[in-house]
Amino acid sequence: MVALGVFDGVHRGHINILKSAVKKAKAIKGTSVVLTFWPHPQKEQNLYSLEHRLRLIGKLGIGVSIVINFSRKFADMPALDFVKNILFKKVQARYVYVGENFRFGKNAQGNFKTLLALSRIYNFKVKAFAVIKVKNKPISSTYIRALIRKGKLSAAQKLLTRPVSILGTVVRGTSLATKLGFPTANINPHHEVIPPPGIYAVRVVFNDKKFNGACYIGSKPTITNETSRNIEVYIFNFNKNIYGKNLEIQFIKKIRSQKKFDSLAKLAAQIKKDILTVQKLFSRH
Repeated sequence: MVALGVFDGVHRGHINILKSAVKKAKAIKGTSVVLTFWPHPQKEQNLYSLEHRLRLIGKLGIGVSIVINFSRKFADMPALDFVKNILFKKVQARYVYVGENFRFGKNAQGNFKTLLALSRIYNFKVKAFAVIKVKNKPISSTYIRALIRKGKLSAAQKLLTRPVSILGTVVRGTSLATKLGFPTANINPHHEVIPPPGIYAVRVVFNDKKFNGACYIGSKPTITNETSRNIEVYIFNFNKNIYGKNLEIQFIKKIRSQKKFDSLAKLAAQIKKDILTVQKLFSRH
């Protein structure tokens, strides 16, 4: 039982396909398989890193994930060869589930009709899932990317069915936040699509445990004119050495936008206020 697609974002439409594949696999006493691609075939910025995508797919109950390297050579593979050599010979698919707008093969020449015709030759069944719409607008990874970039996280969350989040590795920073009294974990994100600059109330997932915290995204206008983006998270009631570890940061609510302060003392005072605001928010929930 194969679910076929990029599934970047693992949004509501993707979840419908993936859960249906899991259900069908159980019904036929088979294995649910996801066949996905990396990097993005359309050269889009990644809504999720590959590791993050596979984590989310795994949580839906998929048994096996197969990742195809979307290289120049693979991109030039005709649709017929993809079905014959990969779906039929290597994966041995009995059922294939796709979104109705799925395209494959050289120059995206293959579509659902192509897949349906070839399924009769190679003896597997195929099902296309309609694109889910919200307020007459199709749910797509492209649309969700745009919402996140604009800071419309609540709208994006509804389409994802979970908070907007990033996965990243903890790296060493300047330790400025520690000097100001608020030790933060500096995050090197695995994603390319990041919410706009500002202070956010977040939940931090580490080793399958959730912690509340405050996250800052942006440059450091109070101390430098550099415009490089930084991601720092202050985790409440947490005191562990996590350098080199991966954290998932789930964005709950934006508290304020990025701001330049006249002094480090004023910056520290504002950070204290921000943390109190975030703590009050979580105490209400």
